[in-house]
Amino acid sequence: MTESGNGAGRLDEPAAIGRRVLRLRTELGMTQRQLAEPAYTPAYVSTLESGKVRPSEAALRHLAERLGVTPGELATGRPARLAAELRLRLTDARRALATGAPEDAAALFRTLCAEAVEHALPAEQAAALLGLGECLLESGDLDEAHECFASVERLLADEPLPRRVPAIRGRANAHRLTGELRYACHLLETALDQLNASGLHDPDALLLLYTASIAPYMDMGAPERAAHAAELALALAPRVDDPALLAGMHRGVARTLIAQGRIAEADASLARAQDLYRQLHIRTELAHCHWMRGYVHAQDGDLVRAETELRTAHDMLTAKRAALFAAQVEVELADVLRRRGRGREAEALLRPILAGGAETGPAGEAAEPAEIPAPQAGRGAVHVGAAHRLLGLIAEECGDTKAAEEHYRAGLPLLERAGAAGDVAALCCLLGDLLRRTGRTEAALDAYRRGLAHRTTPGTTTLGPAPAPPPM
Repeated sequence: MTESGNGAGRLDEPAAIGRRVLRLRTELGMTQRQLAEPAYTPAYVSTLESGKVRPSEAALRHLAERLGVTPGELATGRPARLAAELRLRLTDARRALATGAPEDAAALFRTLCAEAVEHALPAEQAAALLGLGECLLESGDLDEAHECFASVERLLADEPLPRRVPAIRGRANAHRLTGELRYACHLLETALDQLNASGLHDPDALLLLYTASIAPYMDMGAPERAAHAAELALALAPRVDDPALLAGMHRGVARTLIAQGRIAEADASLARAQDLYRQLHIRTELAHCHWMRGYVHAQDGDLVRAETELRTAHDMLTAKRAALFAAQVEVELADVLRRRGRGREAEALLRPILAGGAETGPAGEAAEPAEIPAPQAGRGAVHVGAAHRLLGLIAEECGDTKAAEEHYRAGLPLLERAGAAGDVAALCCLLGDLLRRTGRTEAALDAYRRGLAHRTTPGTTTLGPAPAPPPM
């Protein structure tokens, strides 16, 4: 099959086009001469209908006009309205994802993907797979989400790189949530270098990539690189019109401001993001803003406001059935509850997270004590490690040093495999302090050395040179 510049897209084989011309001509009761004149001969129409020649673009336009169809429909057999209708339904599916449960939106995207495949509409198939991948990220089906984004990249392999950037960002997010921080950074940095090296300085694509890189940089303990990405994103912002991209940028920048202790500025940045998400009716991202504002208040010592914001985020994510994100908020909320002296409530939130996503019920509901279970493989290693850290702290506060040590040791390999250098160092420090207090000095020194190995050169032990900035 060949490509045509007439807007029809990928053309059918000559035999299929010929059969289509013959069927339409017969339905209209036209002779070959009537169809051919004045530009062509009956012999040409006969040769075309037998599948012995491929019509030129000019011939397609002439025949389509005489037969009452579009050139694209004649060349591919697809009604001209089909792609437009699919695109409208894709918009509806994206709206369903923004406001409702990811499982419901996923069903819509699966249907649209199947229809796009049936009618050979690769662009619409890619859009449906992209939406499906976002649904699967929310529901925590990270392996399937990764495959959706990879499929989009394959479908768009011949398209300019900016067209593939949303799928690259999605795949990087799947790796980050799985705990593969290093590879997530690699994907984003590679795309940035390719964009800048090729001169494809697309502001939207660049802003999306720089914003997406902030979270894995921060998780890896590379705040300087995250701050640099935030600076570049802010410099690109005046050239971007998409409010969703700008809202995501403000949310990402806020995280770097928190790390720098600029609490008021971080809260203002999150307020701007919230306003945009509220206008766009994107409930998951709005919940993320409440989540981050809760974290900001916790860092500032205002635990009452922190709990309020985190519960709002948790309620919104639970209502949307965004299971993985709701579990991550539960870790933050549990930390606030522990700091407020409500250790049992905190433990009730954390135990199901270690079980790999069991049903948790309302935030703060009491649960029976349980043995330390293994987390579900491939899901949220960083926040499962954080859950172990908090349960260890709670155990220490209750005087159970044995349980505390078990939790600290269980969390360390999860965080190390994820490459979360800062979290590893902090957890090693807690373990070292516990071992020192219980008289095991040599073991404590080993724990401290283990942590120091991750803090020697933050952000550079696992990452190569930063991507080159684009010319502004």
